[in-house]
Amino acid sequence: MIRGALQIVGLLVGGIGMIGTFAVTGMPQWRVSAFIESNIIVFETIWEGLWMHCIRQTNIRMQCKVYDSVLALSPDLQASRGLMCAGSVLSFFAFMVAIVGMKCTWCMQSSWQAKGYIIPTAGLLFILSGAVVLIPVCWVANTIISDFYNPLVNIAQKRELGEALYLGWVGAFCLIAAGAIFCCFCRCCEKNRSYEYSVPTHYPTHSQHLHRKTESSYSRSLYV
Repeated sequence: MIRGALQIVGLLVGGIGMIGTFAVTGMPQWRVSAFIESNIIVFETIWEGLWMHCIRQTNIRMQCKVYDSVLALSPDLQASRGLMCAGSVLSFFAFMVAIVGMKCTWCMQSSWQAKGYIIPTAGLLFILSGAVVLIPVCWVANTIISDFYNPLVNIAQKRELGEALYLGWVGAFCLIAAGAIFCCFCRCCEKNRSYEYSVPTHYPTHSQHLHRKTESSYSRSLYV
């Protein structure tokens, strides 16, 4: 019962992380325009994402434009695009492997040896996908913070952390947490199987008692 609940919790947390990864990959709010010093044009907000940049004005519909070329992106966003795509694929693959390995699916009739390979594989894939998502998010955040405090960067070009970065941290944490849950589940199953298959203590049976009793009575009759 506890093991089944642990699998469901891990699957739910991994699903949240997977959906968050998909959302972060498509969101344009990676870099947000900063309103500092003379840059106080608050009625216009600029968003920069992995696939497009958007301009949102007050009481006017938001306008977005897809990048004409990958070379138009900064080096950190170029690498982040590839890493986030890889993280999305890995998180989806880990989610599907976790579904196959769960006891409540069609794999329920399979042997524990097969599940012993499927569940830890899903856990490792979740951890790997979380690490892949965490790298570009932290990289872009570090670039934004470095440029923000760099006096050589023009004020109009300075950006702030967007909502996509915060959601990326949450999604990466959920993926890593799901992987840790599945790995702990596999560890608990190994301990239970080693306990179940340990050699039990052999106690004398009833026939052995009778045989010993017969031998003792026979030996006594020899002395009479």
